[in-house]
Amino acid sequence: MSVFFQIAWNSLRELLRQPLYLVLLTGTVLVIGMLANVSYFGFGEEPRMVKTSALSVLLLAGFLNAILSASLSIAQELRSGTALSLLAKPVGRTRFLLAKFFGLAGALGLQTYVGLLAALIASRMAFDAYGSWDWVAIGIFGGGILAAFLIGAATNYFAHRPFLADASVALVGTMTLAFVLTNFFDRTGAIQSFGAAVDWRLIPAGALVWLSLLLLAALALACTTRLTLIPTLLVCSGLFLLGLLSDYLFGNGARTGAWLATTLHTLLPNWQVFWMADLLGGEGVIPWSYVGRATGYAAAYLVLTVALATMLFDDRDLT
Repeated sequence: MSVFFQIAWNSLRELLRQPLYLVLLTGTVLVIGMLANVSYFGFGEEPRMVKTSALSVLLLAGFLNAILSASLSIAQELRSGTALSLLAKPVGRTRFLLAKFFGLAGALGLQTYVGLLAALIASRMAFDAYGSWDWVAIGIFGGGILAAFLIGAATNYFAHRPFLADASVALVGTMTLAFVLTNFFDRTGAIQSFGAAVDWRLIPAGALVWLSLLLLAALALACTTRLTLIPTLLVCSGLFLLGLLSDYLFGNGARTGAWLATTLHTLLPNWQVFWMADLLGGEGVIPWSYVGRATGYAAAYLVLTVALATMLFDDRDLT
């Protein structure tokens, strides 16, 4: 079991050292912060638009990260021969693939966590056409991003540590600190009760987004056992679009008992299960009981997808 966790930990570390990971992580935070400071003239719906857009950015960035990281984690190692040298040791292919998935899930978890913190701060910074910019939150938010890069640069210069990984990890810490500090002050800088202006309903919504990203990562992992980056991106994009339209394309046929529609509706992941952003308008809530049911739905698909990936990887010629 120690070998399994060692492979998963090394896989996570390698992903954190990729330039693309830091770009997507920082880009997610910056775009979400920017969305909260734009005048939409949405007739009072500006806060809802900010929260929905923030979750959309989190989903899109996670989608790209899941596919690209899966390709880096598996396909690149297969091409370079690293996987062959590792599997030459007493490490089974199933254990190797599962460890890679856990490392990828950890990287996506960190990205979702940081993006969700940014979305929570954005829910407080959002203002309507008659409001004003939240300079207190903007200053703390921007300072958190700058501090992460300064920490990465300092550890790289003085301790000769990798800048990319240290900056990514530092961003997790600085955004956490920025979130805590922001919630102790109101827009004027006066002390307030913690989290008074934050929409906490974003937490279950973000948890659902992370579940969808795990499923996307499993699909990408299965594809990368046989395909390179571009075909993997095309296949995963096609499955994602079909899953979004699953109810529209096959829902009526499945309800009438048509076998083809029922089969396709069952096999295709229904991504609408994980998208509950529409409930964030008004007084709608996302019950944690629903998140639990969605977790069971995602777990069933994860088991099937990882099993498929294992089957594809078992008879793959590594030479």
